[in-house]
Amino acid sequence: MESKRRCRWCNMKNQLYIDYHDSEWCVPNFDDRYLYEMLILESFQAGLSWECVLNKRESFREAYDSFDIDKVIAYGEDKIDELLQNKGIIRNRLKIRASINNSKVFKDIVGEYGSFCAYLESFTGGKIFYETGKTTNALSDAISADLQARGMKFVGSVIIYSYLQAIGVIYSHDEDCFLYKKG
Repeated sequence: MESKRRCRWCNMKNQLYIDYHDSEWCVPNFDDRYLYEMLILESFQAGLSWECVLNKRESFREAYDSFDIDKVIAYGEDKIDELLQNKGIIRNRLKIRASINNSKVFKDIVGEYGSFCAYLESFTGGKIFYETGKTTNALSDAISADLQARGMKFVGSVIIYSYLQAIGVIYSHDEDCFLYKKG
């Protein structure tokens, strides 16, 4: 079997992580449902590794009603308590509450711009950015600041940079990775 070089962060002992690296990370996907799911998952990454979140992704999908935004927005205290007891997800009360609040803000943004993709394009101009070795940039700073001003939590510039990489706005495969390319 051919051994491909991958980005340094990719744990070669975790097939889920390898598959994510090879077929999802940095691949443009601007479907609002995907953009929403990834934003919620990335907010849970704060202070943790993406691998930790990715390993719990299916449990998150189940616990969060397949990321049905209208259902998440309606979560009350009973559902919050249920999520806090769910060992399959990250059980952080502040992050769980933030995920519900962030869902409301996300939906407001969709109402304002027509889609979350259109909101992001108001910052990117529809451009894909090619860069490696960074954890923030002016784009992630600007989007993070705007989301925070709108009331979102756990959306600092590092998290937003990771989010932009995940959804394919920032293409960041390492130069020695088999998926590396210049813009």
